[in-house]
Amino acid sequence: MRARDTHEAHRVATPLELLFDLCFVVAVAQAAASLHHAIAAGHAGPGLLHFVQVFFAVWWAWMNFTWYASAYDTDDVWYRLKVLVQMVGVLVLAAGVPRLSASGDGSIVTLGYAIMRVSLIACWLRAAAEDADPERARTARRYAFGIAVCEVAWLAMLFLPRDTWGWVWFAMLPLELGVPIWAEKTGATTWHPHHIVERYSLMTLIVIGESVLAATLAVQAAVDGGSLSWLLGCVIAGAVLVLFSAWWIYFAEPPTFISHTNRWAFFWGYGHYFVFAALAAMGAGLAFATDSVVGGGPHWIASAAVAIPIAVFLAAQWIFVIWKNRRGAGVNVAYGLAIACVLGSIAIPVPALPVGVIMIALTIATRGRAMPAHH
Repeated sequence: MRARDTHEAHRVATPLELLFDLCFVVAVAQAAASLHHAIAAGHAGPGLLHFVQVFFAVWWAWMNFTWYASAYDTDDVWYRLKVLVQMVGVLVLAAGVPRLSASGDGSIVTLGYAIMRVSLIACWLRAAAEDADPERARTARRYAFGIAVCEVAWLAMLFLPRDTWGWVWFAMLPLELGVPIWAEKTGATTWHPHHIVERYSLMTLIVIGESVLAATLAVQAAVDGGSLSWLLGCVIAGAVLVLFSAWWIYFAEPPTFISHTNRWAFFWGYGHYFVFAALAAMGAGLAFATDSVVGGGPHWIASAAVAIPIAVFLAAQWIFVIWKNRRGAGVNVAYGLAIACVLGSIAIPVPALPVGVIMIALTIATRGRAMPAHH
């Protein structure tokens, strides 16, 4: 097993990587659905906290393996079996999301996360044992050690009183995020820039797809119930504009800077937590906006459920890509105004359509260009 060439031509996502990503569809869907149900039940605060925690586990497990697979991808029997174990882990995690949302019991989620992490530890130990480069072997051992220590801490959390789990999660956050930074100090792994960008792009499409599905199911339920109205029509039209413009905005700015240094790669890669989580929450918000129009619920909550995730997505795209790409003061001002207008739409009873118009206007004003095909 040897590290791959960072300048390898035609390095694209493999069918196994695509299958691996599809397993995360279930976890993303469960997280978004649980957030939707929590908002509908009047428990937006606890629901949002559980969503943030679950989505971190989903995103972090996916991200760690994605960068590993970009540097070490042998595609032999043992490698495929380790991927299979990780796929089982994410399905177990997804199965535990409803329990976490309903009662705060995160034991099943923690178990699924542990299954994924054990498989990743085995991957890094194999890389350390079989890679002929001593410097990268040391990096691989650091990864394995750091992940193992964090996982032991997560499992130990299960033996603590449940009301302390939230505090443990926040304490563990910097430790988990610090493992790759600490490990890569001894020698950078050979991840492939174009491959990484493609993998992130595909996951973005998957998360947007989940938002499309969530919004579609909500609209379908309303239409089947005979609740079609001009307000629902505004929500439907707004949802289409929001989802399409989210795709346009994301793919208009390829992050060409990530190949420069690990520092900027980490900056961009870590920042995608906010991109992915906001896109998933956006679907839950659009679904609740439909519920609000049909059932006559509190409009300001529905407005906030739509506007806040979209504002977070725009801010993340601005901070983690636009600013680094140095598009100029005009583009920065356009993003700032768009975010302010989106947040201001919380005062509007049905903000989906105005927000969609704002996002389309932003794409036109910044003259977004399509991402090159080789990405």
